[in-house]
Amino acid sequence: KPAVPRGSPDHSRQGESGSEWPVSMPASGAAPVEPQPQSRQHMRRNASTGSAVASPAVSAQPFVPEDFDPPRELELPEFHLVPLGVRHNESDHAAWTSSIAHIRATPGFESWGWPPVEGMSLDANRADLERHARDFAERTGFTFTVLRPGTEEVIGCLYIYPAKDGGGDAQVRSWVRADVAELDGPLRAAVSRWLVERWPFERAIYADRPIA
Repeated sequence: KPAVPRGSPDHSRQGESGSEWPVSMPASGAAPVEPQPQSRQHMRRNASTGSAVASPAVSAQPFVPEDFDPPRELELPEFHLVPLGVRHNESDHAAWTSSIAHIRATPGFESWGWPPVEGMSLDANRADLERHARDFAERTGFTFTVLRPGTEEVIGCLYIYPAKDGGGDAQVRSWVRADVAELDGPLRAAVSRWLVERWPFERAIYADRPIA
């Protein structure tokens, strides 16, 4: 899962193939360490125009209010979202390595630089997942794995990170495996509703999907 959300040389390019939608509130980089392959986290921290950057260099402004309790899951008949963690390593690695070209062509990922076309080792992927889990714990970014309902089988991933350069307050990206490509639109629709109903963002940037 993109560790930049998984490695993204430009963790989030706002405005680039993405749409910015106002979210109504409910009424109530470090230098690269390894040249190849680039991890999701590595790309996030080295993005010159990226928008989701979870690093100490991020603004002192907190990504979410201190009293905000981030949702821990989104469950629907088609998929189940839970925080991405190291327990998902093998299934996550299998999911994205089976769908590299498909993910790179997914709206929001075209210029992200992840996933790396050459792939990466299971150990490197685990390091990405550890960093994502740390971002979640530190509330600097929120990455969710997309599971097939009732299983631990990874079929996609969702990344919610700070937007950059004032284009919005959150940059959102998601992908699904090539063999379940039909879930891409429903996932975006469900997450868009979730962002409005359960998250504190006023404006989130989330790439549109083609109308079927």
